[in-house]
Amino acid sequence: MEDAKFIISPKRYKEESQVFSVRMPKDMLRDVDAVAQKTGRTRNEILLKCIEFTLTHLEIAEKE
Repeated sequence: MEDAKFIISPKRYKEESQVFSVRMPKDMLRDVDAVAQKTGRTRNEILLKCIEFTLTHLEIAEKE
């Protein structure tokens, strides 16, 4: 598999935001917060970019 790059580009989604809740292990949240602090972005921005990256590069395996 080629190395995937995490590239931040202009906003893709234009609709109104909606709030939802998600449970996350505390150590993972600390990692997200560390990335946010290093990049000067908010936790929300980091999580949205990660989800957008995943949706763009997602491959769904078919059942055999």
